[in-house]
Amino acid sequence: MASVHESLYFNPMMTNGVVHANVFGIKDWVSPYKISVLALLYEMTSSKITLPERRRLNKLILPLQQGPDLTLGQFLKTVEECCPQTAYAVKLRLHEMADGELKDMEYFFSTLPTPFTAFDSEAYKTSVVGLFMRHMLLAYNKLSFSQVYKLYKSLQHYYHSHYAKPTDGQVCVPTLAADDSDMDLTSTEDTVGDRADKEELDTPLHESELRCDNTPSRGPLSQKQAEYFLARQAYLLKNDENKALRPAALQEELNNMLKFNPDFAEAHYLNYLNSMRVQDIFLSAHSLLHYFDRLILSGNEGKSNGDEGYGRSLRYAALNLASLHCRFGHYQQADLALQEAIRIAQESNDHVCLQHCLSWLYTLEHMKGSESTVLTQDSVKMAAHFCLPYLGSLDIQSLVQQGAMQGKAAHKLMDALKDTEILHWKHSLSELIEISLAQTTSIWRMYGKSTMALQQAQLLLNMSSLEPVNFGVHQNNTEAFAVALCHLAELHAEQGLYSATSEIFQHLKEQFPPHTQHSKLWMLCDLKIQFERHMNNRKYHLAEPLVKAMSALNKTEGLYRKAQVLKALNRSTEAYSILQQLQVHCEKTKCTEIIIRVMLSTAELHWESSSFSTALPLLLQALALARQHHLQSLASEAILHLAFTQLMLGIPEQALTVLHEAMEPILAHGAVIDKGRAMLLAARCHMAVAGFRLKGQGHLGQHSAALAVDGLNEAESYFSRLNCKERLRDAHYLQAQLHRSLGQTAQSNKSAMNFRLLDQELQSPAPPVFMQL
Repeated sequence: MASVHESLYFNPMMTNGVVHANVFGIKDWVSPYKISVLALLYEMTSSKITLPERRRLNKLILPLQQGPDLTLGQFLKTVEECCPQTAYAVKLRLHEMADGELKDMEYFFSTLPTPFTAFDSEAYKTSVVGLFMRHMLLAYNKLSFSQVYKLYKSLQHYYHSHYAKPTDGQVCVPTLAADDSDMDLTSTEDTVGDRADKEELDTPLHESELRCDNTPSRGPLSQKQAEYFLARQAYLLKNDENKALRPAALQEELNNMLKFNPDFAEAHYLNYLNSMRVQDIFLSAHSLLHYFDRLILSGNEGKSNGDEGYGRSLRYAALNLASLHCRFGHYQQADLALQEAIRIAQESNDHVCLQHCLSWLYTLEHMKGSESTVLTQDSVKMAAHFCLPYLGSLDIQSLVQQGAMQGKAAHKLMDALKDTEILHWKHSLSELIEISLAQTTSIWRMYGKSTMALQQAQLLLNMSSLEPVNFGVHQNNTEAFAVALCHLAELHAEQGLYSATSEIFQHLKEQFPPHTQHSKLWMLCDLKIQFERHMNNRKYHLAEPLVKAMSALNKTEGLYRKAQVLKALNRSTEAYSILQQLQVHCEKTKCTEIIIRVMLSTAELHWESSSFSTALPLLLQALALARQHHLQSLASEAILHLAFTQLMLGIPEQALTVLHEAMEPILAHGAVIDKGRAMLLAARCHMAVAGFRLKGQGHLGQHSAALAVDGLNEAESYFSRLNCKERLRDAHYLQAQLHRSLGQTAQSNKSAMNFRLLDQELQSPAPPVFMQL
């Protein structure tokens, strides 16, 4: 039986069993909408419902009780989606009361099972339903006759307005709001007679939060309704921003809420979170300061001592202001606010606040580009001393990130992350578990271990979250999930699985729409994949427009891609200038990966002027830097460049020796385009070792010929998988030359025909095949 009523009869502590203070001017309990909810509960407890329908209805009960009032149409439609039979029974019950007489409503209340007397009823007194029915009956029994009549007229208006409203359904149906004194559980005197001629204002109802409608309400809410609305929106902003109200709609709703109660601190805080979504600096800072001001005024500080409450709010206000400025990149203002928070915390001897300040201090130093490893290590020690596992784990993850940037070995970083994972599972820190898995995925990707990165990304996406699933959120749509999905998209794109990549981006667009804060991650990832695809196909006219969009999201990436396009368009002087500028910038910010890529691109510029010997020092320096930082993919790329340079310098034997070092990691973890380039280069080296020339002169050894043929065939298969026609044309050209020198006329003619067909289709002059990698 417990499984059947798992949602309907759970711990009553989830509802505050007392009536909240009415700061918004409307009472929560006796109202036409609450009578509809009561009718639903009565039909659920008195009629036979199938097990799946009962479970679906059970999930609705708490939101219906604590959520904003719904119009009758919204209420019936919500119930009908779960159980059409019950929705019809509720409609009949309301019709009997609204189209009947006052005695019909009184009869309904008299027939309700009382939680204290009806022992055989499922609505026993310790359940959520029992508490709700108890409040309703107590409130109804305290009403005078005039108040009962007024409630009956409100019920009639509520019921008949549903059938009288326009068919477009865009106008909210107003309902008669019960007066404070009418519905006050502590008021016993009849005050309605004094105001019998006073027309009561109608209050528009709140749109259905159960159906995720984005139309904001215009009327005041009760304290419990406001708390439910704020809790729901804050939860959605944290876990599934896509299901929260749009920024403009939420802002309008909060403005309406603050109009009736300007001192509602939680509304100011949600306003701060909403402003952060749209990067509104002024309003976010304004709302954050108002939040702490209202906390001080309301005295909600946990201690009755006003000085302690004021000081605590003041230092945490300064700390939050510092974090706000850090997010917007205002480092000087953040430093001033942080120093103020440290000073106040030291005066109050608040070690916990000081620990938070220390964590933000090293974060600020890291953002400014300064060395913060020592501060981070001190922060880890202090967090362990004060038993702050959340901060301690974040500090260790920051140390791991810094260690990865400094080139520490992977096994040391993974050992550190393993220790933090024990801490996460011990304290059920599910958010940090997700961050740890996403960080591990990024580290393996940076080190060039695509298989391990894929495993970690899949582990995160298939992990059952420890967070409670509320408001229909089935998956935490946090930054960690966005990062893992972006890595997954890149891994699929590298293997030529562009249809799967499109599906991943379609999911990202649905879960992280462009207006959300994490949407920039997949936007930049999508642009990079499109850019690389066009560059591999040598469609530079399609890659060039993407550079501006990438620069808007990431200036460094945009500059690097711009240099690549200029180099491909033979505008070497402009490309060289941008690469030098980018290298100076990355050396200041210690972005090792971009530095290595800049060196490789600069070496390619030297190739264009046939200065292959000049490119060697740059390539050796890039290779040493990649190996120093354990960047396997970049080291393999540097080896490919080095082998090609040696081939051009006339030492193919040495080029083959160097190339064999990179062949295994490229074939194991590399992208398909890199595999094809490596096999094509290896085939060319074998051809050069055997004395092959473009004119077909020279004799090929049997072993070298077989290796060259196999290499070209494998390169052709890789380029075909990517539909990379430009590079396929190069492979067919070399195959035709190779088969001709071997006397294989049929194979040579076939390759020559394929080359001719591709050349006619592309209608673009092919660059010299022996002058490019």
